Amino acid sequence: MSELLNSLSIIFLAFMPMLIILIGVILLISIRQVNEYERGVKFTLGKFSSMVNPGWRLVIPIFQSMTKVDLRLRTVEVPSQESLTKDNISVGVTAVLFFKVVDAQKAIINIENFYYATSQLAQTTMRNVVGEVVLDDLLAQREQLSEKIKKIVGDFTKGWGIEVVNVELKDILIPDDMKRTIGREAEAERERRAVIIKSEGEVLAAENISKAAKMLSGSPGALHLRTLESINDISSDQSNTTVWMVPIEGLKALEGLNEFLKKTK
Repeated sequence: MSELLNSLSIIFLAFMPMLIILIGVILLISIRQVNEYERGVKFTLGKFSSMVNPGWRLVIPIFQSMTKVDLRLRTVEVPSQESLTKDNISVGVTAVLFFKVVDAQKAIINIENFYYATSQLAQTTMRNVVGEVVLDDLLAQREQLSEKIKKIVGDFTKGWGIEVVNVELKDILIPDDMKRTIGREAEAERERRAVIIKSEGEVLAAENISKAAKMLSGSPGALHLRTLESINDISSDQSNTTVWMVPIEGLKALEGLNEFLKKTK
């Protein structure tokens, strides 16, 4: 019996270094590092077991597995989407979506590929939103449309543990003939405003002239002074214009003579 025990002891001591090396190798391959900006989702025998915080963690091979999720802000560039507006105009719209994972467990368990799914959802949502507005509103209300897309995508992705931070419409591509049409429309609008401003100025000028005429007619010498001022302005012009002076009294005499001849007839 003692010989058997001695034999087993010798065998155990012989394999002890190999056993220690094997245990060390298993420990080394079981260590997983989780960075500060990551969270780990651990599964034991295929079932969710726990969330893993940053640091070195042991994951037993074969029996356990861990998937790491990046919690940093991510950018999804939504490629150009050909869409029809409400007034049947074909436009191409590109956008950028910013999101981050707030619940790593849901992002791994509830959805197969949350990045791809979020991108596809953003594309379809943008096409639907563009189809609900006319071209003028699409060009003038980009911020409101971005907020609407953000709300729709954010509400849908809550169940995936994802928070949509922002959505920005990058570019809106319209056909060349529509660009020319918009340019002509803008030019016509500017001409309309110019005509309105000019007519309003003429109305104000007429009102001021009428007030000035009433003031001049109320003072006998005011009209004569205004005439002299006008003559002075004309004489300062370096031109070949000849000015003939006719006294205002002479004009009034001719006017009175005309009235007298009318009465005699």
